[in-house]
Amino acid sequence: MSIRRLPSELVDRIAAGEVVERPASALKELVENALDAGAKTITIRLSGGGTGLIEVVDDGSGMSPDDMRLALERHATSKLSGDSIERVTSFGFRGEALPSIASVSRLTLESRTSGADGWRIEVDHGKRVGEGPAALPPGTRVRVEQLFEKVPARRKFLRSPRAEYAASLDAVKRLAMARSDVAFAVEHDGRKILSLQPSSPQARVATLLAPELDRHGVGIDCVRDGLGLTGVVSLPTLNRGVGDQQYLFVNSRPVKDRLLVGALRAAYRDLIARDRHPIAALFLNVPLEEVDVNVHPAKTEVRFRDAAAVRGLIVGGIRSALDMESHRSAAHEQSAAPVVWTSSVSSPSTPPAGVREERALFTGIRVDPSARAEPAVEPVQSYPLGVARGQVASTYIVAEADDGLVIVDQHAAHERLVLERLRAARSGGSVPRQDLLIPEVVELEEPDCDRLEGASAELAGLGLELERFGPTSILVRSVPAALRSPDVHKLLADLAAEIAELGSAMSLQERLDHVEATIACHGSVRAGRVLSVAEMNALLREMEVTPRSGQCNHGRPTWVKLAHSDIEKLFGRR
Repeated sequence: MSIRRLPSELVDRIAAGEVVERPASALKELVENALDAGAKTITIRLSGGGTGLIEVVDDGSGMSPDDMRLALERHATSKLSGDSIERVTSFGFRGEALPSIASVSRLTLESRTSGADGWRIEVDHGKRVGEGPAALPPGTRVRVEQLFEKVPARRKFLRSPRAEYAASLDAVKRLAMARSDVAFAVEHDGRKILSLQPSSPQARVATLLAPELDRHGVGIDCVRDGLGLTGVVSLPTLNRGVGDQQYLFVNSRPVKDRLLVGALRAAYRDLIARDRHPIAALFLNVPLEEVDVNVHPAKTEVRFRDAAAVRGLIVGGIRSALDMESHRSAAHEQSAAPVVWTSSVSSPSTPPAGVREERALFTGIRVDPSARAEPAVEPVQSYPLGVARGQVASTYIVAEADDGLVIVDQHAAHERLVLERLRAARSGGSVPRQDLLIPEVVELEEPDCDRLEGASAELAGLGLELERFGPTSILVRSVPAALRSPDVHKLLADLAAEIAELGSAMSLQERLDHVEATIACHGSVRAGRVLSVAEMNALLREMEVTPRSGQCNHGRPTWVKLAHSDIEKLFGRR
């Protein structure tokens, strides 16, 4: 087949395919244009999730009639002062958004500059059908209707109006977070959805993502080697099952970049379970010459000149901020809920009324206690986690603090303590180890033995000395001293699985962090172990001085507190 030039109409539709994948894509382009025009207030109206109507009204600089006509031509832009495409500071610059949208919809463009009359241009699927005067305040109004009406192949792949609306709202949220100094209003099918006034970035993020971030968020503000990082992230114990509330920005441009997502994930290693995700809004500021924003048609991916420096800034900045708030936990602030107490009395005969009341009062109380308690004879000292009073179900430590009741998960808490001890010992250059009197031989599958043998040097640095002892055998000569009496076979099996999952892409530091977490889990006090009061108090005191003791290695809270006011609510005293 010979090479031929494509018709201009087809060229426009191909360009539209790159820029306008769905209503959310068109909405994003229009809002970005409004922001680049200096708008301070942007009003958005949608119908049918954007499939029926997309209208964006702004109070920006506006356009003259000649500029409006030029804006509807391909590759025309006001966002590049010269030919240096690398120094782009606006959201977009290719000059394809308006003509691309107009080629697959009925578009009405109205605009007015300050001190001039307004003008209107109408385009029906790529063909201009009229223009004339328009009445509107200074700024621009863009109305998009019948999106993909004459492109059935594209329209049939659109999702339901509800799904398209969700995608459109997400696009607006990202831009609203990027520009917290701009007011946004969103209306869908006549119903007001968002009304945002200018605010600080942290307040805007909390409003759009989760109100809990006001109480359970950690602010980020750090600078390193000319790179800057600001934003807010959730405490590890405030997490979600999906990563849909992670918003990343580079020079105020919303992006979905794998490097940045991976760095965010690495920052929460051993603080959160692998199937859980933090809430985050991160704003990365990079010198223009250090980032290429033109590597993706939708500008959602970027390329950094020094990716390692960017990753280090994100991981280090978040970890430092989380460490400073390491004793906080989103589970600590619990609101007491009303409790309905019920009792049922079953008796072959009906006793007198007074006897019935007394019997009902004691129904369900066991003669043999299921928990041990410490008499509250000594005064409560001003320890943050209080003084241990007992143990419930051989799993939870109950302590009395001067401002409430503290309940500690002994396994989760000790798991974090063991991990931090291992880390402190490794940073000091010597992890205490316990030599086995008789080396233990562990039988595993050959691939697992290969993995452990390949990581033997790293494991030796953590106090676990291994030696290959045949195709399917590993000889264990010593274990970390933190492991009292470990199940060595299970420990090695878990470590082999951990190494297999990590692969070779992770840095040595990250691999060691993951391996340490696995060792710590095996060396911690298990649920079901009876502790003395002295052991309980020792655990509480160590938690108070240990970093990140508010959550275990999997992101679960290690302790919760019921304030005196919460307890009073439970008993109807206030």
